Amino acid sequence: MPTFDTPNETDFCLYGADIYGFMNILVLNCGSSSIKYQLLNMSSNDKEVMAKGIVERVGLPEGVLVHKPAGRDAFEQTQPFPDHASGIDAILNALTDTQHGVITNIHSIDAVGHRIAHGGEYFSGSVQVDEQTKINIDKCSALAPLHNPANLKGITSMEKLLPETPQVAVFDTSFHQSIPQKAYLYALPYQLYEKDKIRRYGFHGTSHKFVAAKACTMTGLDIDNSKIVTCHMGNGVSVTAIENGKSIDTSMGLTPLEGAVMGTRCGDIDAGVITFLQQEKNMSAAELNGFLNKNCGIYGISGISSDMRDLWRSSGNERARLAIDIFIYRIAKYVGAYSAAMNGLDMVVFTGGIGENDWEVRRGISAHLEFLGAKLDVEANNKLRTDKVISLPDSKVKLVLAETNEELVIATDTMDIVTKLNKHK
Repeated sequence: MPTFDTPNETDFCLYGADIYGFMNILVLNCGSSSIKYQLLNMSSNDKEVMAKGIVERVGLPEGVLVHKPAGRDAFEQTQPFPDHASGIDAILNALTDTQHGVITNIHSIDAVGHRIAHGGEYFSGSVQVDEQTKINIDKCSALAPLHNPANLKGITSMEKLLPETPQVAVFDTSFHQSIPQKAYLYALPYQLYEKDKIRRYGFHGTSHKFVAAKACTMTGLDIDNSKIVTCHMGNGVSVTAIENGKSIDTSMGLTPLEGAVMGTRCGDIDAGVITFLQQEKNMSAAELNGFLNKNCGIYGISGISSDMRDLWRSSGNERARLAIDIFIYRIAKYVGAYSAAMNGLDMVVFTGGIGENDWEVRRGISAHLEFLGAKLDVEANNKLRTDKVISLPDSKVKLVLAETNEELVIATDTMDIVTKLNKHK
């Protein structure tokens, strides 16, 4: 079990209580059967990742914890994790372990930030967790049944283990609450929006917000007077139009299924496909949900893999090449559409696992944007995994590779909210 000793003065000096301008933030991202985490030291001079890891196979007979302290070898532990509380308990044990830990006791954790998938219309920004916060997160569970219940379990588990430690909820959807009604409404009977809140919400908001601001800093572009399209490309893919610092449209919708082609998600399809599969293939709602989320995308087209790296290695395979071409084409279509929506385009930002590492995908998308005056710097584009402007100096549209850091956004929001709360006490 983690140690619950009261922290002493030495602990504060070494591990950073806020009286010294430091704050240790534990960031949790609880999925249905996994818990990703990072412990960050959010000092004024540096924002250091002290440790990170993941608990996998929660609820299954054999689970695994992989814990990586900064500058040291990873530690792996195999044991059952029957629920999220036991997984989080194991994380706290790892963080305070005498060999693999980075803090002496769990009271060195000053606050906990949680990634929450869906905030519906309740949350336009990050908030301190209280009873009403939990109620509203639960109300959004119907919109994100695989994510919100797990996110809520992370919050309630931490309440039991660290009842006096403040918690903050950071929502994937909140950045997109600035989208106007003409962009977020579906052409369905209006009562479905009024009664059931069926509308476009969008996701990856923390990533889009972070990389847009970072890219503006890199290029000297004024985020409050700019037209930017951000492309978050990983196993999940979303494209966002950001005008004057605010999201005005985004490709994901009511759920993360809509939009560009993804690793295993289909993205945009004719709704008639759903009724066809129901009628002709006798697929139930649960079967359709699993099929569209887990068996489609570049995996479904290629029949090989959901990983873009595997497809490039198999690019001699006709269907693998087709999957790559479709992936690039659909994203380029969204960039073009959003440049029309904003009546102009100043910058395109590439981020996420594919966006940061796959120079051929970036090149393919950029080639579709030449009509806008975008000129790719081929040599710069070939350098991977580093923040870099990859357009030529005379390009009318700036092209930027910006590494995302959603955990840092969550930790920063958590620190800001907790600091304000402490000042008002």
